[in-house]
Amino acid sequence: MNLLNSSETSSASPRVVLLAGSALGVVFGDIGTSPLYTFKTVLSLSGHDPTPAVILGLLSLITWTLILVTSVKYAAFAMRIDNHGEGGIMALMSLLVEKGKGGRWVIFAALIGAALIYGDGAITPAISVLSALEGLEIVIPESKPFILPATVAILLALFFIQPFGTAKIGKIFGPIMALWFFTIAALGVWGIVQHPAVLLALNPYYGITFLLSNGFTSFLVLGGVFLCVTGAEALYADMGHFGKKPIWLAWYGVVFPALLLNYAGQSALILAGADSTKNVFFMLCPGALQVPLIVLAALATIIASQAIITGAFSMTRQAIQLGWLPRLRIKQTAAESYGQIYIGAINWLLMVVTIGLVVFFESSDKLAAAYGIAVSLTMLMTTGLLFVAMREIWRWSLFSSAAIAMVFFVIDTSFLFANMIKVLEGGYIPLLLAAAICTVMLIWNRGIKAVAKAIGEKGISVDGFFSALAQKEVPRVAGSAIFLTRTRDNIPPVMRWHVARNRALQREVLSLTIDILNVPYVDDEQRIEVMQRAPGYWHGIAQYGFMEHPDIPHLLQGISEINAIFATDDATWYVGHETIVAGEGSAGMAVWQRHIFAFMKRNCTHVINHYHLPSDRVVEISRRVAI
Repeated sequence: MNLLNSSETSSASPRVVLLAGSALGVVFGDIGTSPLYTFKTVLSLSGHDPTPAVILGLLSLITWTLILVTSVKYAAFAMRIDNHGEGGIMALMSLLVEKGKGGRWVIFAALIGAALIYGDGAITPAISVLSALEGLEIVIPESKPFILPATVAILLALFFIQPFGTAKIGKIFGPIMALWFFTIAALGVWGIVQHPAVLLALNPYYGITFLLSNGFTSFLVLGGVFLCVTGAEALYADMGHFGKKPIWLAWYGVVFPALLLNYAGQSALILAGADSTKNVFFMLCPGALQVPLIVLAALATIIASQAIITGAFSMTRQAIQLGWLPRLRIKQTAAESYGQIYIGAINWLLMVVTIGLVVFFESSDKLAAAYGIAVSLTMLMTTGLLFVAMREIWRWSLFSSAAIAMVFFVIDTSFLFANMIKVLEGGYIPLLLAAAICTVMLIWNRGIKAVAKAIGEKGISVDGFFSALAQKEVPRVAGSAIFLTRTRDNIPPVMRWHVARNRALQREVLSLTIDILNVPYVDDEQRIEVMQRAPGYWHGIAQYGFMEHPDIPHLLQGISEINAIFATDDATWYVGHETIVAGEGSAGMAVWQRHIFAFMKRNCTHVINHYHLPSDRVVEISRRVAI
């Protein structure tokens, strides 16, 4: 059970260092800007004029939360369970499904966790940017009425630039965040110098004593303490973009020490007699440098918000590929970076919710009440999946797996229950958003399975179909045709209807099934397999990973064996368009589910655009499907 192999962390090649620097701007923006509001929130929950014992207890809880949740659970455990290099709750679910361990509760837990991340994605930009600009109140008290409009303006600008891509400005994210972490570490050191006794909080005794001796207040405070690890999930989710070593190097070498120093510095300042009712973070900074610090904080929170938005795009693409969300238009905004994508529907939905949260709550203190519930529940779902992975993938004993998982479970449930108190204070918003998204995922997945089953029930075998063609003397005319189909063994329904309407079939025919696997990427040699099933008829299976975007014409044109059979650049493409109608009896979907699925089916991105088919050579055949 040696979780941190010295050979993996001791050496850092120049490339690893470079990737670690880039990770600072993508992976650690959320957790890295948490000092702006975490300690302020914790102090307000503990009561004004806290005693030294309370301050040391609060700092001890924050310190050990960072250690146990981020350093141990995510960095040391979760990041070692990867799906061919990819991480995150959807990738973990796919890995368990691939290994045959994806029971219903595993899939449901992952879907809940993924849906909750969208709720976190809406709140993070709101609370981060708002808390950064609130620092202006310390320097310019008259600026208070302008903070809310300025926050809205910055967030609007951030969402409106998304369609144009952020690859160019993204290159400066790493250096800016490196400056941010150096700055908060230096401010923390300056604060510790004011009252070095604050370092006693490294002893967990102070945190445990606070929890056991302050009654209900201790429980309330846990909800604020949890804010220090919002964003920890990004270490796991973004693993595929940077790799394990760069993220470990950035976390243990830069981010973790900087966070600990800054929280200790804020605590030391309060112990030295500073006003606990103000934002202690900005009080750490000398007056002459407070305005530059506010500007840097605003930049850091914008970068953190950008990382959240990009993460929402990436997770949405995974969900679409795995069949849990309807097809949405995905725009690649940078050819050299696969992760640079834009999904309009998600962008505008996040914008509306984020701006709505800022206007509704008006301050970061009030927003903190809605923050944490979604993240804590996501972390609990991840713990459940990690337990299954430890048993089924690592093959650990039941005792070892349960012992480790129980530690994480106790921590996660403690934070979850502490955050549940916030439900009526605004915490219901991310929960309602997550419930809506999870419902959409379940309905879409059930609907596409019902459609596939309904179509498959009327299948005709290949031999039977071509025997019927010969008996009816249906002519085979010159030309090539490609039929997209879910059917693997039988004749594609679209092909049957094509022959029934036109009384003819092209001489060279290819039916193609596109299969999205539970792996992020598929090797080129495994990409496609084509076999001849009858004279002039071939069936192919094209395989893609859930992190890939299929371009079917480009795939076929690059395979000489297929082009030797017929010219793919001149073939006619045939696709089906399903109109959903009510099925007979009670076996179909519920009426309200069928209506929602039909609405999504009508409005999702067309298969022509999704697979990059040549629109001037596509024939669409409509069909009614009862579910």
